[in-house]
Amino acid sequence: MSPYWELTFDASGDVDPPERDHLLAQVTEQGVRDLVVFAHGWNEDRSAATALYRRFFAPFPGLAPKAHLGYVGVVWPSMRFSDEPIPDFPRSAVATDAAPGPALDQDTRRRLLIAFPGRADVIDQVARLLDERPDGDAGLTEFGRLVRLLADGAGSTAADTDEDGEPAVFTEEPATACAEFAGALAAVAAPGGTEGFSLPNPWEGAKELLRQAAYYQMKGRAGTIGEHGLGPLLGKLAAKAPGVRVHLVGHSFGGRLVAFALRGLPGQARPVKSLTLLEGAFSHYVFADRLPDDPHKSGALKDQQRRIDGPLVCCHSHFDAALGTFYPLASRLAGDDRSCLGNEIAAVLGPRWGALGHDGVQAVPGTARLDLAGALAGRLPASGCVNVDAAAVVRRGGPPAGAHSDILHPELARVVLAAGRIA
Repeated sequence: MSPYWELTFDASGDVDPPERDHLLAQVTEQGVRDLVVFAHGWNEDRSAATALYRRFFAPFPGLAPKAHLGYVGVVWPSMRFSDEPIPDFPRSAVATDAAPGPALDQDTRRRLLIAFPGRADVIDQVARLLDERPDGDAGLTEFGRLVRLLADGAGSTAADTDEDGEPAVFTEEPATACAEFAGALAAVAAPGGTEGFSLPNPWEGAKELLRQAAYYQMKGRAGTIGEHGLGPLLGKLAAKAPGVRVHLVGHSFGGRLVAFALRGLPGQARPVKSLTLLEGAFSHYVFADRLPDDPHKSGALKDQQRRIDGPLVCCHSHFDAALGTFYPLASRLAGDDRSCLGNEIAAVLGPRWGALGHDGVQAVPGTARLDLAGALAGRLPASGCVNVDAAAVVRRGGPPAGAHSDILHPELARVVLAAGRIA
């Protein structure tokens, strides 16, 4: 993949100045006509992010040999728990000595220290409770208090919809929340029925509660970086190199980052010619004019798809357990519906709490729906929102995330090229 640039953003959305200046100075010199900008999801390691970009971009030159392509990899501070493998990646690139069960391995502790600076004492106490797993609700209550300390202030950016606030997972009774996650994790690990099922120890779900605190922080950070970092930079690029067509691609929370970049575009700038979301980890109502449950409220990115001079393509898969099971459960614990398990959770909770990467854009009139074969056959609309069911290839991965990171497929590269009308 050449020419290739990286853009590194900090948690506030400030970009590395030399990297920014190199891109702005060189993109025209290199004769780039179509610039593909990819933002990773949960993964704070630069080497792993670069490996992801190298693998994803590899098919592009062969698929579009006459195009004048350039590539940008966005590097931003997020984190991945060590028990979340990425299909097709060498183990050394994405996993270390992750321990089985809920206990925190050293690599995950290190990443939590980076994600939550100044909270080493809290993380040590969390790790101790996960190791000791004391009987009774008192230990779980203390664990929930500590996780709440980590989560406080983490999601400081705009919510996905007008009605979003702090997820109920952080205000729910900790023992109840952990029991919910334990049941969901057991169902994801053993799909196909619950005959002979017995309720697991709530401590089996405690690590999932901790995981949601990290995800809540990353979700907020992604929006901040997109709106206040990448969006304004794209405006500068449009002024410096007006002939360059920008194609945004985002995986997981990286999808939220590139989507919120639309809200950060200055003035009438329209450099973005396509936006492709791969298993986007944010609300499927984020682009909605009106929420189905409350027509007086709307999505945080209402009408922002109109800032794209081309289509907004949302690739989704029902094999994504992170978004089909844990996202809706964390967004709103089920209240009276305490018996729901596995992929049934999304159905029991209803559509209000769904994620883009699970079932696509919702409540946006005129949204087209295609399967992957249809999208690759040339039936992608030239504008508007398009949901593409990518389950034909996005289907591999074990618990807890399922197929959430199974995105390294040439078919998805072809979707990006088709969305951008790159011959």
